[in-house]
Amino acid sequence: MKKNDNRGLLWSFVVMFVVLLVDQVLKIWVKTNMTLGQEIPVIGKWFKLLFIENEGMAFGWLGGGGAIKLILSLFRIVAVVALFIIIFRLSKKNTKFGVLFGLSLITAGAMGNILDSVFYGRIFSESTVFQVATLFPEGGGYASWLHGRVVDMLYFPIIDVARENASWLPNFFFGPDGHFIFFRPIFNFADSAITIGVFYMLLFQWKWLKNL
Repeated sequence: MKKNDNRGLLWSFVVMFVVLLVDQVLKIWVKTNMTLGQEIPVIGKWFKLLFIENEGMAFGWLGGGGAIKLILSLFRIVAVVALFIIIFRLSKKNTKFGVLFGLSLITAGAMGNILDSVFYGRIFSESTVFQVATLFPEGGGYASWLHGRVVDMLYFPIIDVARENASWLPNFFFGPDGHFIFFRPIFNFADSAITIGVFYMLLFQWKWLKNL
């Protein structure tokens, strides 16, 4: 790139916009068309849409409401601001786009879940096992600012084996339902962007990371 070339920053914003658009369109569709816990097969038995909500981080880790949820939301916001600053500064140094691409995926993924946490509690009614949520309900949303639940729906139970068919496996491999399932966590497109971004940086940008 030429000196002071802003194409890297521009393409970083394009990557983030595309990730956010896909993530939010899918989440809004699920939220307004599926009941909580509803399952829709996509490809056979190994790829399904399964609607759940979580209070925690990616893949439902570190869940909890109240103060924990508020801290997680604020942490996400601070992390995204820091990532924006890093991307901006690196683009000014004409850092190769591969680095900016990986950081943009991570940033967009974090932003996608931030939008859920900040806004979803205010703009959606409660999702239940009996009815889908309403966008901009008359009576207001189901939670206050920064306390919205993150929408998850991507489920890949590629391997699903009952305990009686795999008794040689240790008990900790099996869930409460008595099945060993790989991959058991349910996640969203934003989580995927974060994961892909991290692995991309570690696999393809390790030389840049090593020089930090």
